[in-house]
Amino acid sequence: MIIAMSRVLVTGGAGFIGSNLCERLIRDGHDVICLDNYFTGSKDNIRHLIGHDHFELVRHDVTEPNIVEVDEIYNLACPASPPYYQYDPVKTIKTSVMGAIHMLGLAQSTKAKVLQASTSEIYGDPMVHPQVEGYWGNVNPIGIRSCYDEGKRCAETLFMDYHRQSNVRIKIIRIFNTYGPNMNPEDGRVVSNFIMQALRNRDITIYGSGLQTRSFQYIDDLIEAMVRMMATGDDFTGPVNIGNPGEFTMLELAQKVIDLTGSKSKIIFKPLPLDDPKQRRPDISLAKEKLGGWTPVVNLDDGLKKTIKYFEKFV
Repeated sequence: MIIAMSRVLVTGGAGFIGSNLCERLIRDGHDVICLDNYFTGSKDNIRHLIGHDHFELVRHDVTEPNIVEVDEIYNLACPASPPYYQYDPVKTIKTSVMGAIHMLGLAQSTKAKVLQASTSEIYGDPMVHPQVEGYWGNVNPIGIRSCYDEGKRCAETLFMDYHRQSNVRIKIIRIFNTYGPNMNPEDGRVVSNFIMQALRNRDITIYGSGLQTRSFQYIDDLIEAMVRMMATGDDFTGPVNIGNPGEFTMLELAQKVIDLTGSKSKIIFKPLPLDDPKQRRPDISLAKEKLGGWTPVVNLDDGLKKTIKYFEKFV
């Protein structure tokens, strides 16, 4: 499906998604350069790869240029959970925008193919459900989440303009909620929050009524889609939604986590954060069509069991 022994750069390669991607690419026979500044990534995620003949680790921030000869680039660098991307919002938007410019420039100079890890957050609080790629979104440009939402939207614009203006070979995926091993247990995302609270028998915190919905994709399904997307022909740039269309309320997710952990936790409610989306579910028709019949294969219960097992070491 992809050419063996490509030289692949993964920005944000020590993060949750990036580290899982690095493992997959090495298994597929590629030489992998993992680039990360460790703001949200962790060396622990890729420690077992250090010293591997096909793995190279570089500490670098994508807001600064980087020159390396590569065949493919996966641009994942950017904090993705609200507590982290809101900690330094100016740096967050610089990471999305300047990181995109630098990786696109590198792709242009090396003739590499470059994939942008965009996000379902570009749809904002959607007025179309489920979300299709043709929907332009409902985003507050001046809210507390805007540094991430608008940064990713601007990165998509840059990718398309580099493609149209300079024939850079691009791919854009929009990643919906993803969970699994190598997540930071304290990253503030709903799956990690619920699991860690349940394992510690603490109150599980739900913001708002708990009736807001999300779709949850296991990491292996995402990585498979990313690899397939990179392998598509130059005539298909995306954007394409990558997610699991199964839709669950926060209350349903919390109860699943309590049941699977055997926790004594109780559910408590707090006010809903500003601009928090009420619904989120991908239409993955385009992904199924363009990515060789790709569809998620890991259901929520099975994925949560694997993730809970990973998180048990942090309790």
